[in-house]
Amino acid sequence: MRSYLTVPGAAALLLLFAGAAPAVADDGADRSFTIEDPRITESSGLAASRAHPGIYWTHNDSDDGPYVYAVDSRTGKTVATITMKGVGEPRDVEAISLGPDGDLYVGDIGDNLNGSWDHVWIYRFPEPKELKDATVRATQFDVKYADGPRNAEALMVHPKTGRVYIASKNEDGGGLYEGPEKLTTGSANVFRRVGEVPWVTDGAFSPDGKELVLRSYFSARGYAFENGRLGADHAVSAPLQRQAESVTYTADGSALMFGSEGKQSDVERVDVEGGGSGGGGGQSPSRGGDSSASSAGAGSGGSGDAKGTTLTGVLVLAGMGFLVFMGRRRKGN
Repeated sequence: MRSYLTVPGAAALLLLFAGAAPAVADDGADRSFTIEDPRITESSGLAASRAHPGIYWTHNDSDDGPYVYAVDSRTGKTVATITMKGVGEPRDVEAISLGPDGDLYVGDIGDNLNGSWDHVWIYRFPEPKELKDATVRATQFDVKYADGPRNAEALMVHPKTGRVYIASKNEDGGGLYEGPEKLTTGSANVFRRVGEVPWVTDGAFSPDGKELVLRSYFSARGYAFENGRLGADHAVSAPLQRQAESVTYTADGSALMFGSEGKQSDVERVDVEGGGSGGGGGQSPSRGGDSSASSAGAGSGGSGDAKGTTLTGVLVLAGMGFLVFMGRRRKGN
């Protein structure tokens, strides 16, 4: 009796081998995407939602008002606009981060005149449980630096301790500043320099808090982070973008999402080596040249994922055709 594979059998066999292809979310979340909202022209910060999978919080740089936007990575469309009340007029909003308390922290910490403001602000409000336009009351915290005013664009909340860190921006090298154990109202929260960092436009902690990634216009670096201090560092693969402004980890720690400014700006995914365990697992982001584009998710609109999927499909179809041909050949013998 001659045996041969049927078309369904060939497909099943080849799909087993196709399982080695890069994994992406089945519903398209957390892939590279383009921010479609015409109101968002200066996206300066990114924070991955924990309450709403695939949603990224962002905001404009300056002259926009007290607004924060929830963008769906599946479509690039804004699904909620949050208006903060109870705060002053924002001056230069540069960063956003999600704390372990479920609150969003918005950093009004920019100072393009590099030290003209004697204090800056952080706004905090609970991440909304529902994705809809809403006005929320935010708490405003005054911030000062122990060694004097400075420009900054990176604010990171540690995902375990809840402590807030700010990285200053200086072409000759900036500093990592640690806030008090808890932010308070009624008086200035003094941030003290605890480390030296390069030119920084944004930063993000891994979900387990063991890694801190800081990006600049042309590169990114990862730092081991323990007991509130920077450890060994290494280069991180980052895409080349027209104005590299933001970075965040995906909620599951499987990748970094790099954002840029401009109309219809791109957010590009870079996979983390060994990531996707649900908490970052202490894994390091993909290592490589400072200004190399990622092979996973490079380009907008998820083109990296699309190329991988297309290649897998071609291989499956070719294999199916070969096996069916061999089966018919055997049957005819």
